[in-house]
Amino acid sequence: MDWLKELKRNITTLEELKAYLPLDPEEEAALRRVLNLHPMSIPRYYLSLINPEDPEDPIRKMAVPTAQELVAEGEYDTSGEHENTKLPGLQHKYAQTALILATTRCAMYCRYCFRKRLVGLKSQEVIRRLEAAAEYIRQHPEINNVLISGGDPLTLPNDLLEQFLKTLTPIPHLRFVRIGSRVPVTFPFRILWDDELISLFRRYSRPEKRLFVVTHFNHPREITPESTEAVARLVDAGVIVSNQTVLLRGVNDDPEVLADLQNRLVSIGVNPYYVFQCRPVKRVKHHFQVPLLEGYHIVEEAKKRLNGHSKRFRYAMSHRTGKVEILGVVGDYFVFKYHQAKDPANYGKIFFRRVNPTAGWLDDLEPVDEEEVLASGCLTA
Repeated sequence: MDWLKELKRNITTLEELKAYLPLDPEEEAALRRVLNLHPMSIPRYYLSLINPEDPEDPIRKMAVPTAQELVAEGEYDTSGEHENTKLPGLQHKYAQTALILATTRCAMYCRYCFRKRLVGLKSQEVIRRLEAAAEYIRQHPEINNVLISGGDPLTLPNDLLEQFLKTLTPIPHLRFVRIGSRVPVTFPFRILWDDELISLFRRYSRPEKRLFVVTHFNHPREITPESTEAVARLVDAGVIVSNQTVLLRGVNDDPEVLADLQNRLVSIGVNPYYVFQCRPVKRVKHHFQVPLLEGYHIVEEAKKRLNGHSKRFRYAMSHRTGKVEILGVVGDYFVFKYHQAKDPANYGKIFFRRVNPTAGWLDDLEPVDEEEVLASGCLTA
């Protein structure tokens, strides 16, 4: 089977979508406005996971545009990617990690995407000269890993993927290379139908320097026989598979759903890595973001249903200042920790913010002094 030919059969127009899902005239008119801003592309495989009779179907919410995307609340660059760009397509925010944007294409354009500003659109942010990026990495020995992201790198042909791996893996101070891809979830045929890709991964994932695929399961119904087999093929090729889940309103904002997801991921050989707070992205924040306080309680309730392996993830925000872990709530205060930091002086720092039940992001919370928290007695209660 030809994965590329199948990918070209994606649902990209409202006329195609209406053959699968009912749309009333008002909804159709709104969606035409949305698609003028952010394109739609849904693999027919992923579309088959949607219950067409359920307008609140969680799989549908992730794939199918809605009129709520017309709400422009939020911003497009929530994590400061522009300010961390060293040359087109190369970001260096954290000392140890370089990020390469390989493409703007994805197998599916997820409606909650935090790179909504560029995915599926023409952009100058993707890599232009791989060798220049590699030279930057060679000159920065503190970089010990590279994340190849986008868009989705696994939508690229195998010869281009090999160029990335062939160029990057020999750099002595790189301990591993990661590929960020939702392909195992949204379009597993890319992996199931391409033995050459598996051979490529097997060549470059070596015992002394493993190749990682960081994928993106958000709901238990995405764990299908096809996605399970795609993961198995990656694991068999020596690839380490990790998962980043985004906490999404109407998708997985339920402790039982979130716990079921993490438990089943471990069962199929995927390592839970992060549960991310949904970023305040323009045309995303309004309908997908769960308030932090509610999110914290959802995650803690989910953890009660998890074992040691399935709760290894961290609940975190990918903030412009760093990856901020949500450690807990004591009295009227959130407790946060910099799990990773743009400013090395902040690494590991624990700090506090006053609880606001409606706040969804660090910037929405009032800073407080540690002395105030200590004086409240809540840390010793």
